[in-house]
Amino acid sequence: MNDLINMNDVVTEEVSWLWPGYIPAGKLTIVRGNPGEGKTMLMMHVISRLTQGRPLPGEPDDAFRDPANCIYQTAEDGLGDTIKPRLEANSADCSRVFVIDETKDPLSFSDERIEAAIRETNAKLFILDPLQAYLGAGVDMYRANVVRPQFHTLKVIAERTGCAIVLIEHLNKMKGMKAISRGLGSMDITGAARSVLLLAKPNPKEANVFLAPVKSNLTALSPTLVFTVEDNRMFFEGTSDMTADELLDSTKAEFTQTKLGFVKEMLTGLFANGIDIPADKVYTFMKFQEVSKRTVDSAKKDLGIKSVKREDGWYWLPPEQSTEQTSLEV
Repeated sequence: MNDLINMNDVVTEEVSWLWPGYIPAGKLTIVRGNPGEGKTMLMMHVISRLTQGRPLPGEPDDAFRDPANCIYQTAEDGLGDTIKPRLEANSADCSRVFVIDETKDPLSFSDERIEAAIRETNAKLFILDPLQAYLGAGVDMYRANVVRPQFHTLKVIAERTGCAIVLIEHLNKMKGMKAISRGLGSMDITGAARSVLLLAKPNPKEANVFLAPVKSNLTALSPTLVFTVEDNRMFFEGTSDMTADELLDSTKAEFTQTKLGFVKEMLTGLFANGIDIPADKVYTFMKFQEVSKRTVDSAKKDLGIKSVKREDGWYWLPPEQSTEQTSLEV
């Protein structure tokens, strides 16, 4: 059969890294964190070093490389008043930084312009910030069967071109959870990435910002990196023993909610975007957090969340929609 691959014919390859231990080449990476804690600043710092051929944070001082081109696609910040000033503040070679023009046509994961731009510029890094802005109109990021094909398209582009594709992601609002579960949408989004990194500032009164690996399919988790931010610039300070879970749990001493209260907060966060969610996805998600079905059902009842049956199964409605739902309720 022509569509079968015999593993005896597959050539063994070593993993190639753009940023050793953090961002693999030819793969998808997610960088997640709360708004205002430095995700864009981190990318400006990385772009600056790549365009100058300088070592990346954590690499030896003599680990120079050929200067590389990068593509930075943003739906949140202005190019002239935010992105370019930050690039210049970090001494990036702006002649090596490109942006796909979205003036007439918004970009999405399945857009042919992504691969064309990577090949035309020979870019080694392509950034989409934030990922949910580029999923495409009408794409429900909480439905795995919808999300998977979108990320498969990006995965194939990364593999074909050898370009590292980085997706910037906000954290969901469900405090007290493991770092692996703090991304928006379906867990399949996290599953699609070969590397997931958390950028966190656990103490707002301090200048330190931490970059901690959450997941790595290609190597053991690398050390957490520590930065400071000053005047639109990010400075690498060294490493830390803190893990991603510990960074998000830095206020655990103040977290005294009951289990039920915790689950209510998680459900509220799940529905923060006002999107209906398949009931089986909610239960699977909560099971991953070691929450029983009984506790989930109790929280659902207390929040007044209703269910509606559709052709492909039961869905839970966001609380504000539940109050208006008058039929097919349970």
